[in-house]
Amino acid sequence: MADLYLKNLESERKMLWAKCRLNGLPRTSPERLRIAELDGLLKAHKEKQAK
Repeated sequence: MADLYLKNLESERKMLWAKCRLNGLPRTSPERLRIAELDGLLKAHKEKQAK
């Protein structure tokens, strides 16, 4: 069964990362901070699924 939550997180991360690369945004930009937050959410979700 498809994990829509995981797909949405990954999709948002990819979109933000592409925007950051295209515009050369610094690490302190809101987009880069959101990417770091998404990384934490992805890690937590994958660990939860592994149990």
